Amino acid sequence: METTAAATTTTTTTTVNDGLHSVEVNPLQLILNRAFALIYLFAILALFYHHTLKLLNSTNSFITFSISISILISDLILAFMWSTIQSFRMYPLTRKEYPEKIKNFSNNNFPALDIFICTADPYKEPPLNVVNTALSVLAYDYCPIENVSVYISDDGGSELTLFAFMEAVKFAVYWLPFCRENKIVERCPDAYFSSNYTENSETQKIKLMYESMKTRIENVIERGKVDDDYINEEDRQTFSIYWTAGFTRHNHPSVIQVLLENGKDKDKTGHEMPNLIYLSREKSKSSPHYFKAGALNALLRVSGIMTNAPIVLTLDCDMYSNDPSTPQRALCYFLDQKLWPTLAYVQFPQRFHGLNEADIYASEIKGLFHSNPVGMDGLRGPNYVGTGCFFRRRAFFGSPSSFEQPKIPELFPDHVVNKPIQAQEILQQAHYVASCNYENESNWGSKMGFRYGSLVEDYYTGYRLQCEGWKSVFCNPKRPAFLGDVPISLYDVVSQNKRWSVGLLEVAFSKYSPLTFGVRSMGLVMARCYAHYAFWPIWSIPITLYAFIPQLTLLNGVTIFPKVSDPWFFLYAFLFLGAYGQDCLIFISFQGTFKRWWNDQRIWMIRGLSSFLFGIIEYSTKHLGIATQGFNVTSKVVDNEQGKRYHQGIFEFGVVSPMFVTLATTSIINLVAFLTSIAQIYKGDQNLDGLFIQMFIAGFVVINCLPIYEAMVLRGDKGRMPTRVTIFSTFLAGSLYMAFTFLLRSV
Repeated sequence: METTAAATTTTTTTTVNDGLHSVEVNPLQLILNRAFALIYLFAILALFYHHTLKLLNSTNSFITFSISISILISDLILAFMWSTIQSFRMYPLTRKEYPEKIKNFSNNNFPALDIFICTADPYKEPPLNVVNTALSVLAYDYCPIENVSVYISDDGGSELTLFAFMEAVKFAVYWLPFCRENKIVERCPDAYFSSNYTENSETQKIKLMYESMKTRIENVIERGKVDDDYINEEDRQTFSIYWTAGFTRHNHPSVIQVLLENGKDKDKTGHEMPNLIYLSREKSKSSPHYFKAGALNALLRVSGIMTNAPIVLTLDCDMYSNDPSTPQRALCYFLDQKLWPTLAYVQFPQRFHGLNEADIYASEIKGLFHSNPVGMDGLRGPNYVGTGCFFRRRAFFGSPSSFEQPKIPELFPDHVVNKPIQAQEILQQAHYVASCNYENESNWGSKMGFRYGSLVEDYYTGYRLQCEGWKSVFCNPKRPAFLGDVPISLYDVVSQNKRWSVGLLEVAFSKYSPLTFGVRSMGLVMARCYAHYAFWPIWSIPITLYAFIPQLTLLNGVTIFPKVSDPWFFLYAFLFLGAYGQDCLIFISFQGTFKRWWNDQRIWMIRGLSSFLFGIIEYSTKHLGIATQGFNVTSKVVDNEQGKRYHQGIFEFGVVSPMFVTLATTSIINLVAFLTSIAQIYKGDQNLDGLFIQMFIAGFVVINCLPIYEAMVLRGDKGRMPTRVTIFSTFLAGSLYMAFTFLLRSV
């Protein structure tokens, strides 16, 4: 390993494997992070000492004792979550790769690459978006291009999606050489034609082809069926074989259709084209589906039979490639012989196009997708986030030192496929491994492949792989490798987060909990990183308690925190400013802005009162045997009016949801408490010295709830808070106040 001189006295840079990549560590940052963590830890211990003294000296009623216990529980949870997030800050490092050196290093012969793109619902995930994603990776700069195979998993089993890809193949014949000859960087057609591209006769011709394909696909989606006038006789026979009268999305045979085959299909310039295969795995009402993890395992097996590339890229259907050299960046790590024995995957961050200036829904999720992976990279590597991840196929078949035996030898990672992908025996075996009964009495989902047992199969799979001894790398180039869509409705945001919450709790309270199994398997610090995510939903407990208890006691003139004149007040001030200040500094250091950080912390509170809270409820009812919704696909369809409001920075409510009731109730109680306390202090009925912290909390919540007040009272558009939610929340807020007041005064 070659060590180079650092650029400054505060950084250490190491270049490895003939200069394919380098690692940079900032020693000053490490010292500051650890010093602050130590100081803050002492402050937390002092806080609990104060809590203990207060409880021991308490002679008040049972209700006030209960309030003190509730605040103590909240602070214990906040302290636990703070301590877990410090694990991300113990040894952060950044990497840089040099893909321009790959061609010389590998003699222009890159290892084969299989790309998995998953979709499930043509109405929530428009096939045109999926097509754009596929075209962007079909056009990768890869040597040789015939080593690339793209697999489309359509878990909805929709003929509309297959038709869209039949149209995409016709366009790809022209699009791929156009990108190659003109050195186009934005190889997603929709992104390219939405940019400031060079207009000439060639680009106009390609654009007309794209618009024609787009029109045909959208017309078929609007009709809801593939009419005979849109397909030829050969395609019509394909549809008639599979989509019979008894075909439903939850009960149908496997569908495998080879749309492009390298060695057979060529583009308009005579160059080879990558493989493109459509797959819809077999489903039956009596067999478990395992949601996305089941679809990915079917892809893993079918691709193993047909191409068996050693490198696998997983992509969400809306996450298109934004850089044609991205695979070379991943290879900078996979070709490192020192990393290779234990390297399971290279994870790229999720980044998004179309964000409004303030990112009102905090869709960047900088902690999850940017700052935390940098911290994990200094340990065993980042967690898997479900998309933009290059895997080593071998990692799905056991630990680095042991190997799980699949049923058939063709699925061994080192098996060489030496037959055409449309050979009868290949297709027959591919249908066999895509059957819904193939996994019966096997280790798929437990010791092989993507792991079952959680709705967040990405987090759980990465966690289990690292528990087995695998490591990972975080690759974060300046130009985003992938760009995806963002939800433009608050309901879609909180619904997606609720599903994540349920899945995370399934891991947190399983036999594979990071606090037990994780600590034994990967060590304390790394396990606490995964524990931070697994216990994410319990944020809802302190957030909910702090959203109501200080305010209800404030309305009754009861002091529960130290006075401003009390020395303990400064401890509370330090804990608040320290936690928020550090979070803000880290956010901004990762190319954030203060405005986006403010919305990030606002959404953190909104998630606590909606997604996390209802995620805990759904997880609890599920384990009590009460039916729950399960997996829901987040809608990628953009409504024009919604899109306009989103880019104006206006929150979108619009639907009646229990999750909005808690938000509206919180906003009402905090506003009333804040205004009432100001009036009482002005009249001299109360003393600001004793109620300052409670007033500050209520006022802080009020400022964060401004979009909710606007949606409840001032707006008249379709995205406003539904009147039923406002009325019910007002009634609920009044009931909570009266019930709390009654309890407080009756003891």
